[in-house]
Amino acid sequence: MLLNFKLPDGRTRSTRNTYNDRAALNSEYTAKIFVPSVTTCLALVSLSQPASYYIRMNEEKGLDLLEIEPEGPPGCAVIWLHGLGADGHDFEPLVQQWGLADKLGARFILPHAPQRPVTLNGGMVMRAWYDIYALGVGAAEDRLGIEQAHQLVVGLIRREQQRGIRSDRILLAGFSQGGAVALHTALRYHAALAGVLALSSYLPLAELLAAEKCANHSSLVIRMDHGDQDPVVSFAVAERSRDLMESQGYEVEFHRYPMAHSLCVAQMESLRNWIVRRLE
Repeated sequence: MLLNFKLPDGRTRSTRNTYNDRAALNSEYTAKIFVPSVTTCLALVSLSQPASYYIRMNEEKGLDLLEIEPEGPPGCAVIWLHGLGADGHDFEPLVQQWGLADKLGARFILPHAPQRPVTLNGGMVMRAWYDIYALGVGAAEDRLGIEQAHQLVVGLIRREQQRGIRSDRILLAGFSQGGAVALHTALRYHAALAGVLALSSYLPLAELLAAEKCANHSSLVIRMDHGDQDPVVSFAVAERSRDLMESQGYEVEFHRYPMAHSLCVAQMESLRNWIVRRLE
């Protein structure tokens, strides 16, 4: 598929959208398990074709990020966080295929997590929102790292507000570790958001939610999608996360799919339509 990228100086650059070797394996929890990348799993998905985009790399307070701009002035924004070991480019092909930047007048912000050693992977340095010590219920969690990631996302939300987008027109989304940060942040954010989407993910620091939650129960829209064959974040862990949020008064739209730690074609139309409903 040939894509036309409109550069800020007015020039147009064409490039062929291919799924390169980097996307052949997602490095999510590399030392423990290999799973197909999001872009590989969705290579055959064909929804709407993208229009022209302004695509630029940026740096905000030390955080590298990719921004996909609509043709006109943006009136809403999606901040989408990748999983452990990936980067912001992981969901770029999906955003392009959906064509929502122009349809919704939406800016998509795809940040790259900082590089850090990951204990679970033998101290290997990779992009990670926080450290992972072990998998499973009851495993110790990197509270400081999660809080640092939370502050990074809050900074991105405030940056969009400074650029003229109301908080209730900003949607948080994330896959796996990125989804965990998105949930953690949305539940602790004092102002209304357009919603939060957590894919193959879980709620971190769950025992602190009752004391730290700030989001209004009636206004925060939460969607979780999870595979019932997920070997990384088990389906039971996702269910427990949902149940805990519901016990604190939040309504969670929960979708179960026959997949592992990834996305599947069956959920694509539903996901796209959900984002459209939240931001139209």
